[in-house]
Amino acid sequence: MTNRHFRRTRSLVTGGAGFIGSHLCDSLLASGHEVICLDNLFTGDKRNIDHLFDNHRFEFLRHDVTFPLHVEVDEIYNLACPASPIHYQQDPVQTIKTSVHGAINMLGLAKRLNCRILQASTSEVYGDPLEHPQRETYWGNVNPVGIRSCYDEGKRCAETLFFDYHRQHGLDIKIARIFNTYGPRMSPDDGRVVSNFIVQALRGDGITVHGNGDQSRTFCYVDDLVTGLRRLMATPAGVTGPVNLGSDRHCSIKDLALLTRHLTGTGADLIFTDRPGDDPSHRQPDLDLADDLLAWRSETDLRTGLLATIQYFRDAIAG
Repeated sequence: MTNRHFRRTRSLVTGGAGFIGSHLCDSLLASGHEVICLDNLFTGDKRNIDHLFDNHRFEFLRHDVTFPLHVEVDEIYNLACPASPIHYQQDPVQTIKTSVHGAINMLGLAKRLNCRILQASTSEVYGDPLEHPQRETYWGNVNPVGIRSCYDEGKRCAETLFFDYHRQHGLDIKIARIFNTYGPRMSPDDGRVVSNFIVQALRGDGITVHGNGDQSRTFCYVDDLVTGLRRLMATPAGVTGPVNLGSDRHCSIKDLALLTRHLTGTGADLIFTDRPGDDPSHRQPDLDLADDLLAWRSETDLRTGLLATIQYFRDAIAG
């Protein structure tokens, strides 16, 4: 990524101590930006940003986006929300409040400041899709009353709010629909498949595969995703999205388990269990729009990204 794509600015990153948010803070600071990192640390972790506190252009605010915020910034990346099933099902009411009230508060701030704002939406807005790969024009197949609905419908409502602010107030909005992303700084207990498999393998436990493992996902390395987010933010006014961001190279869950076992060098057994409710069978983005608008596609191959992620967890467990 080169600096020519971006101008220096003062950026607010909500959820900035989280997995993706902390990498975004790194990238913005590396480009010379000033960064306000906001997080209530419900799922974020200050250890993800410890290395940034000596940077004079970095500021951390412990704050919950469900309450109004008064700061002066040039752009807002709204990433605040628990993103793993274990975490967002732990307090589903708070999860949907974070998506909806958080969006309202951040949109209100952007309206007051007349600045652009990017919403980190999700592939979960497609539900258990009947279209493969999923294009941005697909409306989805979502259960509105299931155990994952607090997250799925919360993000769908946030998208609605963003477009209503755009239509009613002329707000400069950007919406990214993020597909499965992995890399260093994932939480070891977040229940996501990549972190689950790596931690189970490194600890010598059996690798737990839901169902028969034939369900498939795509996996985007976090550095690639951050580049996509920043390129979307840098698009001209009027380019709103939503834009899919993720890898379009699909992999079965069973194949991911086998690859993880191989790369960790363990002899972990695969343990097959029942699939959780509303677990999508397949998830794969159509990236044509991201290619056209952003000249962007995920570049890091799964093996390379997994090796870096495995090393991160190996060091974390040893430490």
